[in-house]
Amino acid sequence: MTTLTVWKFDSPDGADNAVDTLRSLAKQELISIHDAATVSWKPDAKKPKTRQLRNLTAGGAMSGMFWGMLFGLIFLMPLIGAAIGAATGALAGSLTDVGIDDDFIKSVRDKITPGTSALFLMSSDAVVDKVKAAIEAGGHKPELLQSNLSAEQEAALREMISS
Repeated sequence: MTTLTVWKFDSPDGADNAVDTLRSLAKQELISIHDAATVSWKPDAKKPKTRQLRNLTAGGAMSGMFWGMLFGLIFLMPLIGAAIGAATGALAGSLTDVGIDDDFIKSVRDKITPGTSALFLMSSDAVVDKVKAAIEAGGHKPELLQSNLSAEQEAALREMISS
């Protein structure tokens, strides 16, 4: 089963600092990374900086389009307002079909604020306790937000992104 996890850090550089830990965990086969991205939000910035981590993943990584859609719904829609709300309704509906619902999006939006960062991770075969312990050993105390994707939802997500 593929899992979408979001690890929130209380500093703008926490997520980027955790990337090396993820590399190490993948080499130890404690996690299989399918795709990953970070969000870093400096305290004085109006919006966060996002980065897809292609160098962490094996072949078959999701396209940047997925991260763009997800980050747009989470971070840009509240800034843009209702002017294009109807146009994003179908997009939000598509993400709901793949296990990323409004509650998940709202929770992430509410928790990732200026002065924080987040690591978004599509993975499988994770030993979550060991992943969390390794990240915490790096001096961070991340908060884990998680949304499990069933095999059907993962297939639907891959199909949605590839079309």
